[in-house]
Amino acid sequence: MISKVQSYALSGLSGIPTSIEVDVANGLPAFEIVGMGDTAIKESKERVRSAIKNSGGAIPAKRITANFAPAFIKKSGSSFDLALAIGLLSATSQLNAKCDGVVFLGELSLDGGLRRLSGVLPTLIAARENGFTEFVIPEDNAKEASFVNGVTVYAAKSLRQVIDHLSGLSPLPQIRANDFAAVREDVRYDTDMSLVKGQKVAKRALEVAVSGGHNILFVGAPGTGKTMLAKCIPTIMPDMTFEEALETTKIHSIAGLLDDEEGIVVKRPFRSPHHTASAVAMTGGGTTLRPGEISLAHNGVLFLDEMPEYARSTLESLRQPLEDGVITVSRASGNVKYPSNFILCGSMNPCPCGNLGSEDKPCTCTPSQIAKYNARISGPLLDRIDIKIAVDEVKYSELTENEAAETSEQIRRRVNRTRKIQAERFKNDGILTNADMGEREINKYCKLSDKCENILKNAYNSLHLSPRARSRIIKVARTIADMELFDEISPANILEAISYRH
Repeated sequence: MISKVQSYALSGLSGIPTSIEVDVANGLPAFEIVGMGDTAIKESKERVRSAIKNSGGAIPAKRITANFAPAFIKKSGSSFDLALAIGLLSATSQLNAKCDGVVFLGELSLDGGLRRLSGVLPTLIAARENGFTEFVIPEDNAKEASFVNGVTVYAAKSLRQVIDHLSGLSPLPQIRANDFAAVREDVRYDTDMSLVKGQKVAKRALEVAVSGGHNILFVGAPGTGKTMLAKCIPTIMPDMTFEEALETTKIHSIAGLLDDEEGIVVKRPFRSPHHTASAVAMTGGGTTLRPGEISLAHNGVLFLDEMPEYARSTLESLRQPLEDGVITVSRASGNVKYPSNFILCGSMNPCPCGNLGSEDKPCTCTPSQIAKYNARISGPLLDRIDIKIAVDEVKYSELTENEAAETSEQIRRRVNRTRKIQAERFKNDGILTNADMGEREINKYCKLSDKCENILKNAYNSLHLSPRARSRIIKVARTIADMELFDEISPANILEAISYRH
């Protein structure tokens, strides 16, 4: 007898409908799995065999063949265990129930329990787009599934519960939809801009960067607050929309980093990989083509502390994603495309010892050491960083002053106002922020007066800027003008934007 059960595979963020066909025939006892499966799929027959036995079923001493169709597509992971078990029980007449249109997802333990899976949310969304609306998943994935609208989802603890549900003996309760707005209201951060002492210039530059989605580099001596400023970036970024949250959650779910309690990413991601991270860790890859740090930072911040200490290949891997906002991970096993639209925030010392420019501490570095240290970050990568700001040493009087500083909430209100201006401006252009503008948008929305052009021309020649640097100065100037509610870019806006280049 032959049975057919529906499951789903993932390739990056894209879903692949996978039909599991089970044939039970007379012959020498055997259990074969075909259809381009990896080791986890090949081993699933032993998990399924034990799970069925410990759930009250039995595996007949016959020739069993399971086909994972379409057979020409490589499949991986343990999420097909439940579908295979249901297909086997149906093919052996131990389960008499209609499973048409139901997508089964779940890894089985030997005792028949269902284990949590990675990538359930993107799988459900991809399946819904292909017309599937009913799902059975592990109970531990119920929270993330509750944020997918327009589907019927049942969560089970074990194979036995799924059997009883399909047989009508004990129907599983349907997962109730979750309200994203209510979850977002509970967001709290561990840090706040009001806790950063002094650094008025750096705070201003940071607000400009977040308002326009610009990349920023902090340069200053150790202990001046560069890392604390970076950690405050998510606290002043606009609240995540539901669409942004879903897109970000997809990536984190695939990577297995989703919080079981939250079920959805409601805070802007803040990724800070160690300086020993490889280029593969940054871009993504491996046998399962997992997302890397730059994709995990999508819609949030990628912070590279002590940027010159990263390997050259790791830093250079950022160049293309910074321009395109997406990255294609290509390996022998295939290729997938992940979004990677993030704010890059870097920090570095002015020299190897960190004391260059200090009023109190002498710098012990030679000119050649300083030049070599700064050369660790290539010119093309620096060209893609819109704002480079010096973080000065904080005086003791600034640390002890009692004057109330602006909170992240106050700054975020201004950022939201500026972002709304940009959203209205670019509503027909397919972009969201000034940093996303191409040359067409720059020519359309960033008209410069003769005075502004002369200022920019002098800076271009005296600072030996590249055409890309010129465009980025104009983008930053456009953001500053938006912050001040100006329709046109003023000479003061251009001058401030130029000051952020060196």
